Amino acid sequence: MELSALFKSVLEQDRAAIVLCDLQHTIVYMNPAATARYANRGGAALVGRSLLDCHGPASNAMIERVAAWFAADRSHNIIYTYRNEKENKDVYMVALRADDGTLIGYYEKHEYRAPETMALYDFGD
Repeated sequence: MELSALFKSVLEQDRAAIVLCDLQHTIVYMNPAATARYANRGGAALVGRSLLDCHGPASNAMIERVAAWFAADRSHNIIYTYRNEKENKDVYMVALRADDGTLIGYYEKHEYRAPETMALYDFGD
């Protein structure tokens, strides 16, 4: 099995929204959770558009600043950007790098802090 198919499957199955952007801030991929989460803003139609069109000037300035910080040093790979109390989650921007460490893009990572409500090993039988 091709490794890229495995990686795509990981992204597709994640319950948190994942939006991948290139260095020009173009949305290149949205997983199903992101498509659903951002349905009122266009959902899957956002792929190919600029992430900067989805934010205001202050947020865009921070996105640009984080991208520059990622580019400045290969050790700059994750930064905490937001706390959403309503959804009990922390949000991070994460650098995406090629095998040689070159910055190729970034994504936003959502980490939910609420306890899981799914039953342990619930096979539904």
